Amino acid sequence: MSESSRPRLRRGSRVAVLSPASAAKAELVAAGVERLRAFGYEPVVMSHALSRGPLYFAGTAEERVADLHAAFRDESIEGVICTRGGWGSAELLPLLDRELIRANPKVFVGYSDHTSLHAWMWNECKMPTVHGPMVAADWSCVDGVDERTWRAAVEGDGIWSVGKADGLRVLREGSAEGRLLGGCLAILEAGLGTPWSLKIDEPCVLFLEDIGVKPYQWDRMLQHLRFTGMMEQVRGVVLGDMSARVEADEMELFEAACLHALRAFNGPVAMGLRSGHVTGGNRSLPLGSWVKMSGAELKQ
Repeated sequence: MSESSRPRLRRGSRVAVLSPASAAKAELVAAGVERLRAFGYEPVVMSHALSRGPLYFAGTAEERVADLHAAFRDESIEGVICTRGGWGSAELLPLLDRELIRANPKVFVGYSDHTSLHAWMWNECKMPTVHGPMVAADWSCVDGVDERTWRAAVEGDGIWSVGKADGLRVLREGSAEGRLLGGCLAILEAGLGTPWSLKIDEPCVLFLEDIGVKPYQWDRMLQHLRFTGMMEQVRGVVLGDMSARVEADEMELFEAACLHALRAFNGPVAMGLRSGHVTGGNRSLPLGSWVKMSGAELKQ
């Protein structure tokens, strides 16, 4: 799919609000829905978006995938925005209707556990998606969404770019270009060896982020990606802002662990992009877009 045919939202677009993974708090969903309206959209809360259970899920796998399929089947809906992550999206992968989703491309927004859905949509449909703010986790907060990157990535309003003002700093100098892919490191690693592992078959700028992960765990997971061959087409690496649960005195070790794991990787490495598990100003990333990376700058 070319960039010109990438699914977009516009003012007045109907957007489905759904929960492919864990249960969301109703009051946070309500607050997020109101903020989406303030941004000019018409939110449609799907049937099981507020379900609670079994366990920690927002309904059974069958109920959650039914909401997703219903959103893609509805021609009046132009986008799908997840309420929150948690755990559960991977349960949907064997149940997804490839032909339905491929025939009805829409804006799909989420992060964290929904990395498995981003990977599936790219692998199976070559459908661009958005690593960006979720309804209960981010839209519910007054400052939860970075409007500039949202408008650029989701509506095509302006040239999408991120840089130092978005938290990026250089760990290894250099330039690269390729398809922007990635998401939550733990979810990407968990998919290795399964039929749904992210397939990188062209030059790629790989974005990776997570939360609550120790330096040695980042080292281990990055090396696991390399050992499986996932890094062979990667030309540049962009790491997220992990400061939410990393002590200030641990950040130097954190950076050193990532560079240790990437010591055989010759491309540029940057860190600190405030997208995903961040507090406030969540940046939206147009996964599937061709991007250029130069030091701490990344743009379409």
